[in-house]
Amino acid sequence: METEPGGHRPPGRAGLRMRDMIGAVVVLLAIVAVMVTLTRGCSFDPGGPNVSPDTAPSVDASAKLRDAARSAPFTVRQPELAADWRANSSSTSAVGAGAAASVVVRVGWVTPSGRYLQLSQSGGDAQDVRETETGESDRSTGTVEVDGVSWDAYDSRRDEQAWLTTIDGVVLLVTGSGTEAEFRVLAQAAQTAPPLT
Repeated sequence: METEPGGHRPPGRAGLRMRDMIGAVVVLLAIVAVMVTLTRGCSFDPGGPNVSPDTAPSVDASAKLRDAARSAPFTVRQPELAADWRANSSSTSAVGAGAAASVVVRVGWVTPSGRYLQLSQSGGDAQDVRETETGESDRSTGTVEVDGVSWDAYDSRRDEQAWLTTIDGVVLLVTGSGTEAEFRVLAQAAQTAPPLT
């Protein structure tokens, strides 16, 4: 081991005191705090993901659903939601196989609380739709009643929930990170929306 000028050796690990270790941790925490402040790269939200309504993309849900209604082999509904529900995604994909094959029409909204909910509509088999949309085979958490319509509740991806019902042969599934009140708003709007012609 090298000696310092004057003939003294620097202390080994055994010679370090608790004060030296605490000082090193404080310096590291100060560096991390500066990095987080500059980049705002960390957040903690135990309730699920939030989306800033100001920065989320927007889509014309009405136009997307009308387009889907022209080609879908089932009736598509257009839920009427308040202006503070902002549609920000839409897609269509295949679901099921053989005689049960159909498509799923999806529209997602940023909710008033900054969370996300998606409505999926399909003429396919309810189990196929549930598995495709939630990634879960059958993790039921009970039923929910919304204005006289019974919705089956399931676990979904990322600790989210999914509510599923069938109306006039069309599977409706609501999933996302919204609050129960927001789930109820979207479910009620979906089940009472007249089919697009």
